[in-house]
Amino acid sequence: MNPSRWWTETTAALGDHVPLPLVTLVLALVTAMVAVGWYTFPSWVPRRIPRLRRRTRSRPGRTETVRAVPTSTVVGVPAPALPPVAAPDLADRLSADGRYAEAVRERLRAMLHELTDRRVVWIRPGMTVAEVVTDARATHPPVGPPLSAAADIFSELWYAQRGATADHDHRMREHADRLRQILAADASVGSTW
Repeated sequence: MNPSRWWTETTAALGDHVPLPLVTLVLALVTAMVAVGWYTFPSWVPRRIPRLRRRTRSRPGRTETVRAVPTSTVVGVPAPALPPVAAPDLADRLSADGRYAEAVRERLRAMLHELTDRRVVWIRPGMTVAEVVTDARATHPPVGPPLSAAADIFSELWYAQRGATADHDHRMREHADRLRQILAADASVGSTW
């Protein structure tokens, strides 16, 4: 059968059952919907496909332990499960083991915990180092220089993936000490910001 003849017979048979203006309207609506979907393509596609979560039944007589899982992220790294006081000790141990990049990260975490405890900056989940520095500078300008220098070291090691050395850890320790001195001086003066 010739394609032209098939088309003619199919449209004639369709026209006998469905009015032609209705078919034209439906085709126009479908075309418009496809065009709008094509034009707005990235916005209506979900960024993450939702996962189905398995439900677990608790068995009778079985005790369950619940572990606290850190839910927030600070500068792209999961929040530490350690108290903020332990972060410098951990950084010293990591530095002694030659794991300077991790030591730098822990020193930055300790600095951020100190800023949060002193209410200089409020760290929201997903914030980057640059956003934390900008917020801290806006809230309390004296903390800007040591914090931005520490953020530069962190970014160089973790984002640019440069090799970490003992010098990086030493400079990070100096910036952390300087930040601690600034915050302690402000606390002794009793300034509120």
